[in-house]
Amino acid sequence: MSKFKEFKLDQIKDYPLKSRPSKVNVKDLARPLGEDSLSAFARSLPRVLAADHLRLLVDRIREARERGRAIIWGFGGHVVKVGLSPILIDLMERGFVTALATNGSGMIHDFEMTLTGHTSEDVEEQLKTGAFGMARETGEYLNQAIIDGAAEGQGIGESVGRFLEQSDAPNPELSLLLQCFRKEIPLSVFIAMGTDIIHNHPRASGEAMGKGSQIDFRIFTQRVSLLDDGGVYLNLGSAVILPEVFLKAVALVRNSGSSLENFTTANLDFIQHYRPTRNVVQRPVARTGTGLALTGHHEIMVPLLAAMLVHG
Repeated sequence: MSKFKEFKLDQIKDYPLKSRPSKVNVKDLARPLGEDSLSAFARSLPRVLAADHLRLLVDRIREARERGRAIIWGFGGHVVKVGLSPILIDLMERGFVTALATNGSGMIHDFEMTLTGHTSEDVEEQLKTGAFGMARETGEYLNQAIIDGAAEGQGIGESVGRFLEQSDAPNPELSLLLQCFRKEIPLSVFIAMGTDIIHNHPRASGEAMGKGSQIDFRIFTQRVSLLDDGGVYLNLGSAVILPEVFLKAVALVRNSGSSLENFTTANLDFIQHYRPTRNVVQRPVARTGTGLALTGHHEIMVPLLAAMLVHG
C-alpha cells in the first residue's frame, strides 16, 4: 500500500460510445486504388531528392517481399484517425506487411472505428465538461480485453484482436487489430501509462498493461531481428513512443549476438521530429543500411506509397 493518496474513481461518469459526436466516420476512410492509374505519374516524377527517395523506398519494400524479409510498419494514432486502415489492410493482403506496431492511441481509434464506425472526439468541447475520454465501451471493453489477455500470456495487440473476433462488431473489415489476429500477423501495442483515455477507467490495470506491453515488446523485437539483410522498417507518425521502442529492440537484437545490418528505415510524417530522425532514420542504420525521411501528410503520403507499391 502506497503512503501517498490516489485520486478516487468511484464518482466518474461515463456515457455510451455511440452517443458521442466524432470527427471521423466510416464514410470518410480511404480506399485502396483499384486500378493502375498511377504508373505514368510515378514515371514522370523527377529523379532527385524526395521523389527519388520515394522510389527507393518502394523498391526496397518490393525487394523485401520478394526475398521474404521483414516489412514492419509502426504507426501512431493519427494514421488510423485520418482513415488509412483500409490501405494498410490491403497491403497486408498483398504481402507488403509482416508485422505492425502502434501506441495506445492507435489501438483505441482502431477499436472505436470497428465497434461503432466512428472515432476521434472533439477534445476541446469534451474537456470543458469532463466528458473527454469517458466513452463507456472504450474504457470497459479494452481494459477487460487487456486484463484477460495478460492472464493468458498474450500481448495487447493479440488480446484486443481476439476480443474483436469474439464480438459482433459491425466493421471488422476496417480493423487492423482484428485483421492481424485473423491473418496471424503480429500487431504490437506499446502503452505509456497516463497517456490514453482508457487509463481513466476504474477497470484499468497497470499490471495487465505492463505485462501485455512487455510481451508485445519481445514479439516486436523478434520481428525486428528479421530485418537483417534486406528488411524495411517504416515509422508513420509516431514522434516519441515507437522510435524509442524500435531503438531498444535494435540494441537488444545486436546485444544477443544476432546480425542486424543492411536494412532500410523510413520516417513518414508532416514534421521530421528529433527522435524519429535519430532513432529510426540515422542511428540503427549508421554502419550499414539506408535511412529515408519523407515529409508530408499521412492522408496523402501513405496512399501514394501504397499505390506505387501495388501499381506504380
